[in-house]
Amino acid sequence: MAEPKESKKEKSSGGCVSKLLVLILLAAGAGLGAAVFFVIQPQDLTDLGGYAPAAQAMPERDMKVVLKNSIDRGYPIVLSEAEINHWLARTLVAKQGGFLEGKITLDHVWVRLEAGRAEIIMERNILGKPLTVSMYVQIERMIAPGGTSTEIRLHGGPFIADAPLPPKGGRFGKLVVPQGFLLLVMPAYEKLVALFPEEIELGIRQMEQIKMEKGRLVLNPRETTTVPGTSKTF
Repeated sequence: MAEPKESKKEKSSGGCVSKLLVLILLAAGAGLGAAVFFVIQPQDLTDLGGYAPAAQAMPERDMKVVLKNSIDRGYPIVLSEAEINHWLARTLVAKQGGFLEGKITLDHVWVRLEAGRAEIIMERNILGKPLTVSMYVQIERMIAPGGTSTEIRLHGGPFIADAPLPPKGGRFGKLVVPQGFLLLVMPAYEKLVALFPEEIELGIRQMEQIKMEKGRLVLNPRETTTVPGTSKTF
Protein backbone atom coordinates (compact mmCIF):
# COMPACT_ATOMS: atom_id res chain seq x y z
CA MET A 1 0.00 0.00 0.00
CA ALA A 2 1.46 3.38 -1.02
CA GLU A 3 2.29 5.93 1.70
CA PRO A 4 0.21 9.11 1.75
CA LYS A 5 1.80 12.03 -0.07
CA GLU A 6 1.71 14.19 3.09
CA SER A 7 3.76 11.57 4.98
CA LYS A 8 6.42 11.60 2.27
CA LYS A 9 6.58 15.42 2.39
CA GLU A 10 6.96 15.40 6.18
CA LYS A 11 9.83 12.88 5.97
CA SER A 12 11.50 14.89 3.25
CA SER A 13 11.10 18.11 5.22
CA GLY A 14 12.40 16.47 8.40
CA GLY A 15 15.40 15.09 6.53
CA CYS A 16 16.29 18.51 5.14
CA VAL A 17 16.07 20.13 8.57
CA SER A 18 18.31 17.48 10.15
CA LYS A 19 20.88 17.83 7.36
CA LEU A 20 20.83 21.60 7.79
CA LEU A 21 21.41 21.26 11.54
CA VAL A 22 24.31 18.89 10.92
CA LEU A 23 25.88 21.35 8.48
CA ILE A 24 25.44 24.21 10.98
CA LEU A 25 27.06 22.15 13.75
CA LEU A 26 29.94 21.15 11.48
CA ALA A 27 30.51 24.76 10.45
CA ALA A 28 30.41 25.90 14.08
CA GLY A 29 32.84 23.16 15.07
CA ALA A 30 35.21 24.08 12.24
CA GLY A 31 35.02 27.74 13.18
CA LEU A 32 35.72 26.99 16.84
CA GLY A 33 38.63 24.77 15.89
CA ALA A 34 40.12 27.46 13.68
CA ALA A 35 39.69 30.06 16.45
CA VAL A 36 41.47 27.83 18.98
CA PHE A 37 44.27 27.21 16.49
CA PHE A 38 44.91 30.95 16.05
CA VAL A 39 44.59 31.62 19.81
CA ILE A 40 47.41 29.20 20.65
CA GLN A 41 49.65 30.69 17.95
CA PRO A 42 51.60 33.63 19.49
CA GLN A 43 51.56 36.80 17.45
CA ASP A 44 54.75 37.88 15.68
CA LEU A 45 56.73 40.23 17.93
CA THR A 46 59.84 40.63 15.78
CA ASP A 47 58.58 43.95 14.38
CA LEU A 48 58.53 45.55 17.83
CA GLY A 49 61.05 48.23 18.67
CA GLY A 50 63.30 46.92 21.44
CA TYR A 51 62.61 43.27 20.67
CA ALA A 52 65.93 42.57 18.98
CA PRO A 53 68.87 41.73 21.29
CA ALA A 54 70.81 44.69 19.89
CA ALA A 55 68.30 47.03 21.50
CA GLN A 56 69.63 46.08 24.94
CA ALA A 57 72.57 48.40 24.29
CA MET A 58 70.31 51.48 24.41
CA PRO A 59 71.19 54.09 27.03
CA GLU A 60 69.15 53.77 30.21
CA ARG A 61 66.97 56.68 31.31
CA ASP A 62 64.88 56.99 34.45
CA MET A 63 61.39 57.39 32.99
CA LYS A 64 60.01 59.25 36.01
CA VAL A 65 62.86 61.78 35.85
CA VAL A 66 62.40 62.26 32.09
CA LEU A 67 58.65 62.86 32.45
CA LYS A 68 59.01 65.16 35.47
CA ASN A 69 61.65 67.29 33.76
CA SER A 70 59.37 67.65 30.74
CA ILE A 71 56.50 68.88 32.95
CA ASP A 72 58.60 71.16 35.16
CA ARG A 73 60.41 72.82 32.24
CA GLY A 74 57.50 72.76 29.79
CA TYR A 75 59.12 71.05 26.81
CA PRO A 76 57.79 68.13 24.72
CA ILE A 77 59.49 64.76 24.65
CA VAL A 78 59.45 61.86 22.20
CA LEU A 79 59.66 58.29 23.49
CA SER A 80 60.42 55.63 20.91
CA GLU A 81 58.75 52.24 20.97
CA ALA A 82 62.16 50.66 21.50
CA GLU A 83 62.91 52.91 24.49
CA ILE A 84 59.57 52.13 26.14
CA ASN A 85 59.99 48.38 25.67
CA HIS A 86 63.57 48.53 26.88
CA TRP A 87 62.44 50.41 30.00
CA LEU A 88 59.66 47.88 30.66
CA ALA A 89 62.13 45.01 30.38
CA ARG A 90 64.39 46.68 32.97
CA THR A 91 61.78 47.76 35.48
CA LEU A 92 58.88 45.33 35.32
CA VAL A 93 58.97 42.56 37.87
CA ALA A 94 56.36 40.11 36.61
CA LYS A 95 55.23 37.16 38.68
CA GLN A 96 52.42 34.65 38.15
CA GLY A 97 51.05 33.49 41.49
CA GLY A 98 48.31 31.14 42.65
CA PHE A 99 47.84 27.50 41.76
CA LEU A 100 49.31 28.07 38.28
CA GLU A 101 52.64 29.30 39.63
CA GLY A 102 55.45 27.34 38.00
CA LYS A 103 53.24 26.32 35.09
CA ILE A 104 52.43 29.75 33.67
CA THR A 105 54.93 32.60 33.62
CA LEU A 106 54.64 36.19 32.44
CA ASP A 107 57.89 36.70 30.56
CA HIS A 108 57.48 40.14 28.99
CA VAL A 109 55.14 43.08 28.52
CA TRP A 110 55.50 44.87 25.18
CA VAL A 111 54.05 48.02 23.65
CA ARG A 112 53.35 48.39 19.94
CA LEU A 113 52.75 52.02 18.94
CA GLU A 114 50.61 52.75 15.89
CA ALA A 115 48.86 55.82 14.50
CA GLY A 116 46.24 56.77 17.10
CA ARG A 117 46.50 53.68 19.30
CA ALA A 118 48.80 51.43 21.28
CA GLU A 119 48.73 47.67 21.69
CA ILE A 120 49.75 46.38 25.13
CA ILE A 121 51.00 42.82 24.77
CA MET A 122 51.60 40.23 27.48
CA GLU A 123 53.90 37.39 26.51
CA ARG A 124 53.37 34.31 28.65
CA ASN A 125 54.85 30.83 28.77
CA ILE A 126 52.46 27.95 29.44
CA LEU A 127 54.05 24.55 30.00
CA GLY A 128 57.02 25.59 27.88
CA LYS A 129 54.97 27.09 25.03
CA PRO A 130 54.71 30.84 24.32
CA LEU A 131 51.31 32.52 24.35
CA THR A 132 50.40 36.17 23.76
CA VAL A 133 47.38 38.27 24.67
CA SER A 134 46.96 41.98 23.97
CA MET A 135 44.59 44.91 24.26
CA TYR A 136 44.28 48.07 22.19
CA VAL A 137 44.09 51.45 23.94
CA GLN A 138 43.56 55.04 22.86
CA ILE A 139 44.05 58.26 24.82
CA GLU A 140 41.22 60.79 24.93
CA ARG A 141 41.71 64.27 26.35
CA MET A 142 38.50 65.96 27.47
CA ILE A 143 38.49 69.77 27.74
CA ALA A 144 35.59 71.46 29.54
CA PRO A 145 35.01 74.82 31.30
CA GLY A 146 35.86 73.19 34.65
CA GLY A 147 39.20 71.83 33.52
CA THR A 148 40.66 68.91 31.60
CA SER A 149 40.72 65.17 32.11
CA THR A 150 42.40 62.27 30.36
CA GLU A 151 40.77 58.92 29.72
CA ILE A 152 42.33 55.68 28.56
CA ARG A 153 39.87 54.06 26.19
CA LEU A 154 39.86 50.36 25.37
CA HIS A 155 39.35 50.77 21.65
CA GLY A 156 41.22 49.53 18.60
CA GLY A 157 38.90 50.69 15.85
CA PRO A 158 35.87 48.87 14.40
CA PHE A 159 35.91 45.08 14.58
CA ILE A 160 33.78 44.91 11.44
CA ALA A 161 34.45 47.34 8.60
CA ASP A 162 31.83 50.12 8.31
CA ALA A 163 30.22 49.10 11.64
CA PRO A 164 30.92 51.18 14.78
CA LEU A 165 30.18 48.32 17.17
CA PRO A 166 31.70 46.20 18.49
CA PRO A 167 35.18 47.74 18.65
CA LYS A 168 38.35 45.70 18.42
CA GLY A 169 39.50 44.74 21.89
CA GLY A 170 42.84 43.11 21.24
CA ARG A 171 44.36 39.83 20.18
CA PHE A 172 44.43 36.39 21.75
CA GLY A 173 47.41 34.88 20.00
CA LYS A 174 46.90 35.79 16.34
CA LEU A 175 43.12 36.05 16.67
CA VAL A 176 41.63 39.56 16.80
CA VAL A 177 38.77 39.61 19.33
CA PRO A 178 35.95 42.07 20.11
CA GLN A 179 36.20 44.24 23.19
CA GLY A 180 33.92 42.05 25.31
CA PHE A 181 36.51 39.25 25.36
CA LEU A 182 38.89 41.51 27.32
CA LEU A 183 36.94 40.65 30.46
CA LEU A 184 38.93 37.40 30.49
CA VAL A 185 42.27 39.21 30.81
CA MET A 186 41.27 42.47 32.51
CA PRO A 187 42.45 41.44 36.02
CA ALA A 188 45.99 40.90 34.71
CA TYR A 189 46.03 44.34 33.06
CA GLU A 190 44.64 46.02 36.17
CA LYS A 191 47.53 44.55 38.17
CA LEU A 192 49.95 45.84 35.54
CA VAL A 193 48.53 49.38 35.74
CA ALA A 194 48.85 49.31 39.54
CA LEU A 195 52.63 48.85 39.21
CA PHE A 196 53.17 52.24 37.52
CA PRO A 197 51.03 54.89 39.31
CA GLU A 198 53.66 57.65 39.13
CA GLU A 199 54.52 57.11 35.47
CA ILE A 200 50.82 57.10 34.51
CA GLU A 201 50.22 60.28 36.47
CA LEU A 202 53.18 62.09 34.90
CA GLY A 203 53.00 60.65 31.40
CA ILE A 204 49.24 60.74 30.85
CA ARG A 205 47.24 62.80 33.33
CA GLN A 206 49.67 65.73 33.51
CA MET A 207 50.34 65.93 29.77
CA GLU A 208 48.25 68.31 27.69
CA GLN A 209 49.00 66.65 24.37
CA ILE A 210 49.53 62.95 23.80
CA LYS A 211 50.10 61.69 20.28
CA MET A 212 50.59 58.08 19.30
CA GLU A 213 52.43 57.56 16.04
CA LYS A 214 54.01 54.61 14.30
CA GLY A 215 56.87 53.56 16.57
CA ARG A 216 56.83 56.57 18.89
CA LEU A 217 54.91 58.45 21.58
CA VAL A 218 54.91 62.26 21.61
CA LEU A 219 54.15 63.97 24.94
CA ASN A 220 53.71 67.70 25.45
CA PRO A 221 52.89 69.36 28.81
CA ARG A 222 52.02 72.70 27.20
CA GLU A 223 48.44 73.93 27.20
CA THR A 224 46.36 73.67 24.05
CA THR A 225 43.81 76.07 22.63
CA THR A 226 41.08 73.53 21.90
CA VAL A 227 37.55 74.93 22.24
CA PRO A 228 36.03 74.04 25.67
CA GLY A 229 33.49 71.24 25.71
CA THR A 230 35.24 69.18 23.04
CA SER A 231 37.36 66.09 23.14
CA LYS A 232 40.14 64.71 21.04
CA THR A 233 41.47 61.18 20.70
CA PHE A 234 45.24 60.94 20.27
